[in-house]
Amino acid sequence: MHLLVTIAIPTYNRADSYLRHALSSAVEQTYTNIEIIVSDNCSVDNTEDVVKGFNDSRIRYFKQKENIGPWKNFNFCLQQANGIYFLVLSDDDLIDNDFIDACMKAAKYSTNIGIIRTGTRVIDSQEVVLRTRTNEVVGLSTENFFRGWFTKKTAFYPCSTLFNTEKLREIGGFGPENNLFHDGFVIVKLAAKFGRIDIVDVKASFRKHLDEITFAVKVKDWCRDSLLLLDSMCELVSEEYRETFREEGMQFFIRINYNRTKRIESPFKRFITYMMVFKMFNYKCLPPPLRNLLFRNPVFSLLKSIKR
Repeated sequence: MHLLVTIAIPTYNRADSYLRHALSSAVEQTYTNIEIIVSDNCSVDNTEDVVKGFNDSRIRYFKQKENIGPWKNFNFCLQQANGIYFLVLSDDDLIDNDFIDACMKAAKYSTNIGIIRTGTRVIDSQEVVLRTRTNEVVGLSTENFFRGWFTKKTAFYPCSTLFNTEKLREIGGFGPENNLFHDGFVIVKLAAKFGRIDIVDVKASFRKHLDEITFAVKVKDWCRDSLLLLDSMCELVSEEYRETFREEGMQFFIRINYNRTKRIESPFKRFITYMMVFKMFNYKCLPPPLRNLLFRNPVFSLLKSIKR
């Protein structure tokens, strides 16, 4: 039984860079019962020509009359979807040619699973593999699935996650509006409410480059949305473990946001941002500059040797 699967590619001004690669990875799926939705967010390049150049009847192309932002473009794709399952493939990401097939076989073509997930590789602008993360949370409870993200047993990426279309609509689609972790919110909600299937193998590629949205957003906004996502996750775990879980999550998200801060070029702005992150996470973990100052100096080393 080959269920229809929707691959949605929301895109903006990527005709001359990554769009062809993303679209090729969708068209070349070994699982053929797919539809491909391309929602052009009012691009000013030749996106339409690139899409029509594929000449594939499974592709449905839409062009927005004005830029509606990424969040609304994701939800527009969801509204148009006819598939039982729904994949958001960013216009700079890739899926292996057997991604859909592997997911459908692992789920035994069930129509009731909340999400189906694989491992993910991170690639650069030239498709050089920077790192891989297999999906080592097979069979774990929802709580330990969340913890698996904290402990690097898995990673949350939309390109390696198939969403149940009906159930995604049931929880309101992608949101909250403009939240940077829109994919994270729906992953945790669908997994907790409707269950999941996990595939260990890496079957998708998330592209890391300087033009991605991550680099264009202020660290303060990432911190705010990290805390909102953690609140949402805490509501879905057992009350008796909630306090411990929150502490683990605080440590995880503060490290993520320290890593984002590290990319700020100005030393002064970088230091101010480190302190802002430190404060927003209730002073849970010292920023790297202060940690280095306190623990990597001769005086501390001398005191440590004396203690031994």
